[in-house]
Amino acid sequence: MAKGYVIGHMLVHDNEGYEKFIKLAGPVISEYGGKVLVRNPNPEIKEGKDSGIAIVLEFENIDNARKFYESEKYTKAREIRKLSAETDLIIVEGI
Repeated sequence: MAKGYVIGHMLVHDNEGYEKFIKLAGPVISEYGGKVLVRNPNPEIKEGKDSGIAIVLEFENIDNARKFYESEKYTKAREIRKLSAETDLIIVEGI
């Protein structure tokens, strides 16, 4: 089965709130078998707008990625993130 990925770009405008989000989200990522493959606060932008932090999370499959995103614990963390950063986020299945 193909792996599942959560890919995000976050433009942070409240560092304190974002740090709180990270502390809440980290354990939830692990709980669903995920791991952080990429977390880069200064990605090299070749096309598009300034996107801030680039992040790629890997899960054993796309169902685990979805369960992570839809979980109650991540929903609480996500609400904090929404107040501290503008985010583009997608869930994709690997090949």
